[in-house]
Amino acid sequence: MRHRICLIEDDEILGEALQERFEEEGFDCDWFGSGTDALAALRKGGYSVAVSDIQLPDLSGEALYRKLVDGGIATLPPFLFITGYGAVDQAVRLLKLGAEDYLTKPFEVAELLARVRGLCDRLLFPRGGSLSLGCSSSMQAVEAALNRLAASASTVLVTGESGVGKEHVARALHRAGDPDGSRPFVAVNCGAIPESLMEAELFGHEKGAFTGAVREKRGVFEQADGGSLFLDEIGDMPLSMQVKVLRAIQEQQITRVGAERARPIRIRLICATHQDLTTMVEEGSFREDLFYRINVVNIEVPPLRERPDDILWHARLFLEEQAAADHRRAFTLHQRAEEALLAYPWPGNVRELRNCLERACVFSQSSVLRPEDLFGDAWQRVLACMTGGREESLADYIQQCERDYIRRALMENDGRIAATAAVLGISRKTLWDKMRKLGLNRDDPD
Repeated sequence: MRHRICLIEDDEILGEALQERFEEEGFDCDWFGSGTDALAALRKGGYSVAVSDIQLPDLSGEALYRKLVDGGIATLPPFLFITGYGAVDQAVRLLKLGAEDYLTKPFEVAELLARVRGLCDRLLFPRGGSLSLGCSSSMQAVEAALNRLAASASTVLVTGESGVGKEHVARALHRAGDPDGSRPFVAVNCGAIPESLMEAELFGHEKGAFTGAVREKRGVFEQADGGSLFLDEIGDMPLSMQVKVLRAIQEQQITRVGAERARPIRIRLICATHQDLTTMVEEGSFREDLFYRINVVNIEVPPLRERPDDILWHARLFLEEQAAADHRRAFTLHQRAEEALLAYPWPGNVRELRNCLERACVFSQSSVLRPEDLFGDAWQRVLACMTGGREESLADYIQQCERDYIRRALMENDGRIAATAAVLGISRKTLWDKMRKLGLNRDDPD
């Protein structure tokens, strides 16, 4: 999940610098120079956190917040206020009104980022609440394992098919060990980074280290210092980088590209993959020593089709989130739609389920979602499965559903491989492999 920040700061130099830093750290950030402009945007919703200066030229941060609270905004994001020493009393008043936090100028940007990350994590895992991974016995077992691991610094490898929610599990593990949300959680998809840029992305670079390095940049290992680093799809990492990551893990230090000295780091490493790393080790495409380093504790997340109790749980949760976040009418599922959701094998797992529901909410003319709203042209195949009229084997049925899922994603993204892979949550290489296996062509996705 990529979080969107609403930044309200009238100082152009500070506003631009903070927006740039937020985006470097993996956030989307909308920067507003006035309270009035921010008010209109916040009323539309869609923000994970709002960061606002209290002293603004047209509408003070306090007046802005009071307008939002008095207006009964259902999706008011958590607010973090920035204040000068002379306005601390005002910040305290805002906390009593419901604001989450404040920082006093001058402040360290790293401290601001840590607090914003903590607020973002709270959206997924509220204080005192469940880790919210599912209601099935298998996911409750995963939650129990995460709670046992919370106090440990052991490296964890999360495995499972694409789309099962491996990053959600990683965030839950981090949250279980960081209940106050003060430590960073940094996620990176190894399959989405070009090999030529991977070292700089992971370990950072100095100014002038290469063409285009106009300023120094911290890599994700440094960004996660003191917290958790999640390396998703580590099986897609090239061998040339695997040895450097192994060295960083062993020595607990990294060296930026273009730097002469190493920097110490202290992180909890969580890795994930949908691939069989044991087979990759045997084939020589994944280092055996790195495999043993990251596979200290293995958490296997079962596919959605093997935990049907979670299908309707996730569906209802998504519809609640959708209605709250976008001010849309509340959607419900027709009984036949629920039956269809349970009959479909979900080759893309939770990610496909959420995409399916989002598309239905956009195009449905009714607030009651029916099977045809969910599955479109593929509805007849799902209907055949529901009525016992399926002639092919379960494996063939799942493969055909996967083909339909990828074909639809290609169509919606005009055959663009990078965009389609991003929607599906897989690397471009994995997408190409699946297309070859399923006989799909990006130039003719129909």
